[in-house]
Amino acid sequence: MKAFYITTAIDYANGSPHLGHAYEKVLTDVIARFRRQMGDQVHFLTGTDEHGQKVQASARKRGIPPQQFCDEVSAEFRALLPKLAITNDDFIRTTEERHKRVVRQILQDLFDRGDIYKAEYQGFYSTRQEQFLQEKDRNPDGTWPEIFGEVTAITEANYFFRLKKYQGWLVEFLQQNERFVFPKYRQTQVLEFLKEPLNDLCISRPRERLEWGIPLPFDEGYVTYVWFDALVNYYSAVVDRPGIWPATYHVIGKDILVPPHAVYWPIMLKAAGIPLPEGIIAHGWWLQRGSKMSKSTGNALNPLDLVEQFGADAFRYFLIREMNVGQDSDFTPEQFLVRYNSELANNLGNLVNRTLNMTTRFSGGVIPPAGEAAEPERELQELWAKTAPECVALCEGFQFHAALERTMAFVTATNAYIERRAPWKLGKSAAPADQVLLRTSLATMAEALRLAVALLQHVIPGAAAKINGVLGYSPGGVWREELAWGARLSGNKVAEALVLFPRPAAPAKP
Repeated sequence: MKAFYITTAIDYANGSPHLGHAYEKVLTDVIARFRRQMGDQVHFLTGTDEHGQKVQASARKRGIPPQQFCDEVSAEFRALLPKLAITNDDFIRTTEERHKRVVRQILQDLFDRGDIYKAEYQGFYSTRQEQFLQEKDRNPDGTWPEIFGEVTAITEANYFFRLKKYQGWLVEFLQQNERFVFPKYRQTQVLEFLKEPLNDLCISRPRERLEWGIPLPFDEGYVTYVWFDALVNYYSAVVDRPGIWPATYHVIGKDILVPPHAVYWPIMLKAAGIPLPEGIIAHGWWLQRGSKMSKSTGNALNPLDLVEQFGADAFRYFLIREMNVGQDSDFTPEQFLVRYNSELANNLGNLVNRTLNMTTRFSGGVIPPAGEAAEPERELQELWAKTAPECVALCEGFQFHAALERTMAFVTATNAYIERRAPWKLGKSAAPADQVLLRTSLATMAEALRLAVALLQHVIPGAAAKINGVLGYSPGGVWREELAWGARLSGNKVAEALVLFPRPAAPAKP
């Protein structure tokens, strides 16, 4: 069976992880977990991008070898993954031999085909972005955009990849594959970019200027450009593992969609005769009061501060609940607390403890069998019958925020059902009919909770496992079957209580 192969962008080893890095890993993990639930054989790759001028400069500033610098930063990114409950199958570093070998093979192949040539370049160079610039990259007033940092005039011989040779092919490919980039309006942006003629891509740097890179196999006096190196990682990680390539989805930030991932990468693959991935998911940015979070602006948020205070599940829930994939979203400590308190603690947490408490009080801690469903039970079951397929479809379309909204609406409806049935009143009645209703309501509460957890487990896996644990339940191997309303919990012994989302003092501020 062909694997569902999903990747994140590899993180540049020139600084510590921030909220944007964490979000991309969590989003990709949610997709990976969901696809595993759907029965796919998932392969999930992430890693670090470790070559380039900025890494070399940072290592020199600290007075240590670049490899040692990369080892330290890469370890920091790797350590973040288990703390976020990320289930990646592989972690690639571009300094690994398995990667460098494939990069050199592809470079040699393209050189032999005549798609790489040597020429002299005269123009401008951005050290911050490690790229050559054209006059068209200037602002209307002639200045350079801030993203490029210091720009200098430069003249030097380099190797170039015949990017513009494939421009017509790429336009035709995107027109024929309208869903290659998600969301669709991002693909429209790629096509807009391609209305301007492409320049051939400089894919080398002289070793006298940059030593920290992969040497070109056909000219050891040069190393390869960081993008031509980094973009190969998705392929190099699995080239020796049949049944995985081509990738199903690359998950990246919108800032590296055009041109790297939507122009350079597909053309590189086409030129090398390597099958293209099925698609790219381009997510938005986290903003802080309208401005992008980043190290350079000083408003980046350390994700571990929130994880340590609130736990990985609450952090994951907020990121997925708050951001519509592809769009930007504002992060505020106040909104984090709103989601945490109203949806996790007061809604889901409340349902868990009402179920455990009332089952313990009125049924000896054992979930009873349900009697015949009356109107309140039928209404809740009908809501579930609508909610479950809606959520599955939304998740298949990467609309996880909307799926969470629907799921929490079902949790809210279950809490409202409890208020309507009032088991605490039925428990005080000796009437046989009331005792039947009591047992039915307790069974209904527990089953509704089990079902809600099934829809939440790819987002809050730790909390989901704990809830199933206190319900005395081990989910079966076929997730879709878990979404059927039934009596799976009948006779299970429950725990007396579970504190999932304790009241916080206040969230960490960036």
